[in-house]
Amino acid sequence: MTLLHITTPSKTGKLDGIPSINTSVLNNKFCSKMRKSDSVCNKCYASRMEQRYSNLHIAIEKNDSFLSDNIIPIQYLPVFNNFAIRFHSLGELINTTHLHNFLNIAEKNPSVTFTLWSKRKDIINKVLSKRAKPGNFILIYSSALIDKISKLPRHFDKVFTAHSKESQATINCHSKCANCMLCYTHNDTVFINEIVK
Repeated sequence: MTLLHITTPSKTGKLDGIPSINTSVLNNKFCSKMRKSDSVCNKCYASRMEQRYSNLHIAIEKNDSFLSDNIIPIQYLPVFNNFAIRFHSLGELINTTHLHNFLNIAEKNPSVTFTLWSKRKDIINKVLSKRAKPGNFILIYSSALIDKISKLPRHFDKVFTAHSKESQATINCHSKCANCMLCYTHNDTVFINEIVK
């Protein structure tokens, strides 16, 4: 039995049907720094949710140390029968151990697609220069600035960018994830754009 908390999304939310494994943005030093910058992170919905729903914060902050302190023995990694799992609908990578544990979860569940959004190119490059990314693991770079689409970094499969309502970009993220699946399948779409919430 896994000790990880798995977040089940609201039936009315964008992520309906796609569980996620999350960590606390309130405890993450990288997230705290980014929320004080001019990046999209200063509009962080995850921090608002954690502050509003204390039970959510308590549940996911347990994942912080579990995922980042040590490599989790394989018998304690979760087994899924879902078609897709999201790493971090809330949160961000803490360190390289955190990413190794995510990669190990993907390897233990080869029939499930795992997608991770991250701004931590430093952690990604350090880990993936030494081990392969499983074929069922999709890595999406989160552009730091609103209305500025980042280049596709090394090791990443896609780029996700938030845009203002005035943006001239082609918006291709506008429905429930399970109905769209652009982020959760290997396909020809590299740049995914959404109106900022």
